[in-house]
Formats: sequence, structure tokens, C-alpha cells
Amino acid sequence: MNALRQFYLEIPVVTRVYTTVCCLCTLAVHLDLVSPLQLYFNPTLIVRKFQIWRLATTFLYFGTIGISFFFNMVFTYRYCRMLEDGSFRGRSSDFVMMFIFGGVLMTFFGIFVNLLFLGQAFTLMLVYVWSRRNPLVPMNFFGVLNFQAPYLPWVLLCCSMILGNTVWVDIIGMGVGHIYYVLEDVYPQLSNGYRLIKTPYFLKRLFNEHVDQNYQAAPEERPGGFLWGGEGQPLLPNQQREEAGEQRQQPPQEELPAQ
Repeated sequence: MNALRQFYLEIPVVTRVYTTVCCLCTLAVHLDLVSPLQLYFNPTLIVRKFQIWRLATTFLYFGTIGISFFFNMVFTYRYCRMLEDGSFRGRSSDFVMMFIFGGVLMTFFGIFVNLLFLGQAFTLMLVYVWSRRNPLVPMNFFGVLNFQAPYLPWVLLCCSMILGNTVWVDIIGMGVGHIYYVLEDVYPQLSNGYRLIKTPYFLKRLFNEHVDQNYQAAPEERPGGFLWGGEGQPLLPNQQREEAGEQRQQPPQEELPAQ
């Protein structure tokens, strides 16, 4: 029990809270403590009956406990933790801001496609952002299909189509993930670009983080601690130091005189 408790407490705070609440919400439905009818996204009840909690519970319930729920939780935990341990390390407030940004956009899009629960779409958003920040990571799908990380959301979309599930959930998750990726990772790198998604100061204070107005999103950490070069080849830290030492020892090359 102590080892399990230690493992649980070592999970990053945002990942720990979100996955725990998802499991508790699904367990409460399984034990008939609450009904899915009290949790699903319904704009009419939200506006007219002030059932504001539905804005959150639509992202927390993943269906009845079974194989589908297990896989959804594994994907949610895995990619949520890799993001928080990677490019959001030390920036939990920015990670929470990503949750808020994604939740607001998905809620808006969910009105037009009449989706009841958006938890799976939220997971696809996490997967999409992680995959775009890890373009060179090789993936393997059940030992059959080999591909690189940016294709993972599309593989999951194809699986949903094969299983006969609605694809709108996956499309919304991927679409919102792409919007976040462009606004956070692409647009700020342009010559006149800047960060459009600003984390409120109170969130940074809540997580006791230093406010850095000039922050630029860093690439995700690769498995094994490797830093990937421009050609997609991993460089070990010792190799990097040796190469840097060789470059310092080499004298600058002289330019040839014009003929």
C-alpha cells in the first residue's frame, strides 16, 4: 500500500487530479450514486436550469466500466502525464490553461454536433498535441502497424470508424488540439508572432510558478532522455559534449580569395 501510495503521489498534480476525478465519476455512475442523465452536456439545462456542473461532468464520464473505459483511461493518463512531465514541466498553470482552452472550444463545437460526453474528444486533444510535439517518436500499433507519432490521432480516428463509433468526437478533439498547437507552438515562432493564449496570473500564483512573459514552448522530452538532432538522429549528452569540444578546437576556416 505504501508503494502504491508513493506511486500515486508521484503523478504530476494536474494528471493526478483529472484522472482521479474521471475514475470517481465513472465509479459513482457504476454504483448508481448518480445517473448519466445528470452528467451529460445539455445547453438547455445549463442555461435555463443553471446546471453548471454539466460543463465539467461531460469531460469526466467515459461510459460504463469495461474494456472501452480501461483503454480510455490508459490513453488519458499516459498522454496527459507525458505532456505534464515533458513540455509542461514546471508549468502546471499553463497546462491547466490548456485544459480550459480545450474545454471551452469543445463545448462550443459540441453544441452544433449534439454530443453528450466529450471526455474522449479531450483525450484526443492531449494525444494530438503530444504527437505534434514529438514528430520523430516511432509508434507501433498492436505489433502490426509502424508509424511516427503525428499519425497516431489519425490511426485512432480510423479505429473509431472501423468500430462504428461516431467520428465527430475524434474530429473535434483533433481539431481543438490542432488549434491549440498552432496558437501555442507555430504562431509565436513567426516573425511578428506572439502568444495568444495567456495564462492568468492567479493560476501561476496558485501553482507558485514564476511568471515568464518571454516563454517559448519547448519541444517534448524524448524517451530515454535523448535530444533529437535536425536529421532525426538521437544524440547522447556525452556525444553532444564531445562534438561541442571538437568544434571549439577547430580553427575557423579561411575564405578563399575571389578568382
